[in-house]
Amino acid sequence: MRRFEPRQRFLLGALALGHLSNDWVAGTLWLLAPAIAASMGLGPAEIGLILTVNGIGAGLAYIPAGIWSDRSSRPGLLMLLSFWWVALGYLSATLVPGFWAVTLLLAVGVMGDAFWHPVATGTLVKAMPGRRAQVLGIHAIGGSIGAEVLAPLSTGFLLGYFEWQTALQILLLPVVAMGILFVPVALKIGREHPGRAQPIDFAGMLRDWSRPMGLALIAMMILYNMALIAQLAMAPLYFQQVHGLSPFHAGAIFAVILVIGSLLQPWLGKRSDTRERKPMVLMLLFAAAFFALFAGLADSLTWALLGLLPSIAILTGVRPVILAAAVEYSGKSESTTLGVVFTVLDGVGMAGALAAGLVGEIELAYAFVLGAMLALAAGLVCIFLHFPRGVIATEPSVSPVASPADP
Repeated sequence: MRRFEPRQRFLLGALALGHLSNDWVAGTLWLLAPAIAASMGLGPAEIGLILTVNGIGAGLAYIPAGIWSDRSSRPGLLMLLSFWWVALGYLSATLVPGFWAVTLLLAVGVMGDAFWHPVATGTLVKAMPGRRAQVLGIHAIGGSIGAEVLAPLSTGFLLGYFEWQTALQILLLPVVAMGILFVPVALKIGREHPGRAQPIDFAGMLRDWSRPMGLALIAMMILYNMALIAQLAMAPLYFQQVHGLSPFHAGAIFAVILVIGSLLQPWLGKRSDTRERKPMVLMLLFAAAFFALFAGLADSLTWALLGLLPSIAILTGVRPVILAAAVEYSGKSESTTLGVVFTVLDGVGMAGALAAGLVGEIELAYAFVLGAMLALAAGLVCIFLHFPRGVIATEPSVSPVASPADP
């Protein structure tokens, strides 16, 4: 396999770091939501509602971001916008009283993070079309380190000393710094044809996704992400309420579980780029269902972790493979396609948080059983899908990074 060229490495590194800073803020919500609910005397259902509204907010931004990116000659400037959107949105949420005001402003903040994803991932798959799943996995590592390692560790630590408002304000410092440091990077990220917009065949995309195979793929993606989100939404609260862990220790366990899935992403993506994606996705969905059920029926923290760790790691790791399969199914307007896919995954799929919260009102561990049922359902739908074969491209990849000699 060819090595990445210097321009490609620069692009991957810059976008992975940008992804890290944006998702670091967005990832704080897994631990902030229980803290917000506790400060207002609320319970699991309201925690699930905060996360679900958060997902709806993200869903509203994905498709416009993808369309704008496909029609823009300077996606770097769009990425730059996302940092300041995140910073201002989340800062506003710390300055208002009341459950709904806080919840809605948190959703505004996450819209900035959502805006980043179709622009950045669309830029990457256009630049390296033969390595779609691999580059999506590398990009995802940045977000995973931010959202799933730094966010729970830093949030858990800060909540031990500050109210949630102050903790979130401190956690905004990295994204503000990136908003400044990314300025020269944004100016370098152009397109292979600066000044030309890519036409988008909306009618063709609608026809593709409204066919039985397209609808089945959408259903599979929704069920898959609901399975993941159901477990993520209730895991921190489960660690604290059922097993008496502190926010810091709950965050540390949460981070360890997710970092394994993060490390799996580029490896699974690379393997799926050279073989059929379907057998891998199918096997991993059924495995995740088994381990989630194991966690839901466990009667101790140790046994619960032995189920949650592989289940959440597997579902996290397979994400770039599913994203690449969706891009290949559409075959056009990569950023817009990814905007649609992110809307399905994180917009509709975040309903898993509300469902888990309602089930958690009865028993928190039942949220993991729900996750198992959803992963199993996603696997059953996957049986009827056909994924295009991933192939490593032999032609040179296009780099959207302008050199000093470029106009």
